[in-house]
Amino acid sequence: MKGIVFTEFLDLVEDKFGLEMVDKIISQSKLESKGYYTAVGTYSFSEMLQLLQNLSLNTKISIDNLLLVFAEHFFSVLVRDYPSVIASYKDPIEMISSVESHIHVEVKKIYPNAELPTFTVVEKCNDYLSMIYKSGRAMHYFGLGLMKKTFEHFNTTAKIDFQKIKDDGTEVKFIIQKIT
Repeated sequence: MKGIVFTEFLDLVEDKFGLEMVDKIISQSKLESKGYYTAVGTYSFSEMLQLLQNLSLNTKISIDNLLLVFAEHFFSVLVRDYPSVIASYKDPIEMISSVESHIHVEVKKIYPNAELPTFTVVEKCNDYLSMIYKSGRAMHYFGLGLMKKTFEHFNTTAKIDFQKIKDDGTEVKFIIQKIT
């Protein structure tokens, strides 16, 4: 997993819960990196899982809800650091449906060895999108949060549901209905 995910996660933890919480969750985790992350480094997903689990234990907030909050934070980072990618879209359905064909292509230019989930469009029209998320990591709530922030960014609302195809959350079908 790319270091930018770790550095932004720890920034979020500091902003929301304080520097002491950052130190606490790092200390409670058995991290090969010892908690030293750079945005361009690559780290084990198990480290992110440990940090999330310890933050959840300390805050009593579910991992799924923490991933939603983290996605909101991460979307603002994307808007700040990659405005041209975001600005190339005028509609949230278009942006979300092009994750695989455009956004992930741009990510791979910056982080060539990034391990990204796949998003396969099943059905798409102006106000509806269904797609399949597949990943070795069950972070579909992170994807859900990014989708919600995408609609918010475009001042549009949507009903976003998902159905787990695999019980562990590594394969999920998202169903998105734009509300007009």
